Amino acid sequence: MKTTNNGYATYEGLGKGGKGHVSTGSGALSAQPYGFQTRFEDAPGTNPEELIAAAHASCFTMALSFKLAEAGHEDGSVTTSAEVTLEKDGDGFTVTKSELSTKGKVPGLDQATFEKLAGEAKEGCPISKLLDCEISLSTSFEG
Repeated sequence: MKTTNNGYATYEGLGKGGKGHVSTGSGALSAQPYGFQTRFEDAPGTNPEELIAAAHASCFTMALSFKLAEAGHEDGSVTTSAEVTLEKDGDGFTVTKSELSTKGKVPGLDQATFEKLAGEAKEGCPISKLLDCEISLSTSFEG
């Protein structure tokens, strides 16, 4: 199985004064504003690291959901946040870390098994594999 997805970005003006818009091929995002101000100054809009964080959180959560289903569980919920860190690196910047924090509630499952499956999901998640940075994981579980 193979899927290909698309994203689009435009940037009008250059450098700090420029303003961009980002869209997804599915239309889930359509002309969302981004630029220096949304990335470093808390202006309304999005930024690449926020989009990576959303992608990592959603990919990991889906991977963990499948691990739980493969382990025989049919009911429950998983919620994950991802915090992506962008740091100055010489003349540029580097994404240095993605911190996943996940909470699970799965009847009939124990915390140790949840943590084991979460670790496997972190390693197997396609976005985790894509990111070349430190990826940490903290878990919270309700049996």
